[in-house]
Amino acid sequence: MKNVLPEKIDIFLVVNPEAIEEHFNKNDPSPFYKRQLSHEFEEYINRIKAPARRFTVIEYKVTCKTEEDKQYTEPLIYAIKRHFANVMLAKQGEFERFKRRNYIVLFIGLAIILLSHILIPMIIKDGGGVESAILTGIDIFSWVMMWQPIDNLLFHWNSHLKEISTVKKLTDAPVVYTEEAK
Repeated sequence: MKNVLPEKIDIFLVVNPEAIEEHFNKNDPSPFYKRQLSHEFEEYINRIKAPARRFTVIEYKVTCKTEEDKQYTEPLIYAIKRHFANVMLAKQGEFERFKRRNYIVLFIGLAIILLSHILIPMIIKDGGGVESAILTGIDIFSWVMMWQPIDNLLFHWNSHLKEISTVKKLTDAPVVYTEEAK
C-alpha cells in the first residue's frame, strides 16, 4: 500500500505556566520571547514536519487551560517563528554555498578542458599519438571532475529547496486556538 502523505500538519502546543518552561532552554536567562527553544521541543517540531511536502499546510494548534494562559501564547509563538526564521536563513546560506561550490568546480573543469585543447597542441608539435593521448587523458580527468557538480546541480538541489520551503511554512504558519476538552 502506498504511503498517504498528509495535506495538513497540525503542531499541537499546550500553553500553561508549567508547560511553557519545557518549551524553552532552561539555561537561557532571556525573556520568554527571546529565549532559545529546548532541544526536545525543537525535535518534536522537526519530527512532525518530516512528512511535509510541497503543498502541505502547517498550523500551530494552541490549547490554553485558562484565559490567563493565553498571555504565554504570543511569546511562545514569537520564539518559535523567530527560531525557524533563523534556521531558514541558515538553510538559504547553505543552499547558496552548495550552488556556488558546484558552479565553481564545474567551470574549473570546463576551463581545464578548454585550456588543454588550446595549449597542448601548441606545446607538443609532434604529429604522433602523444598529443592525442594527453588530450584524451585530460578530457577524461576533466569530465570525471565535472561529473559530481553536474549531478548535484541537476538532481540534488531539490532537497535543499524542500527544506527551505518547509522551514518557511513553520515561520509563516497560522496559530489556531483550541478549546481544552473537559
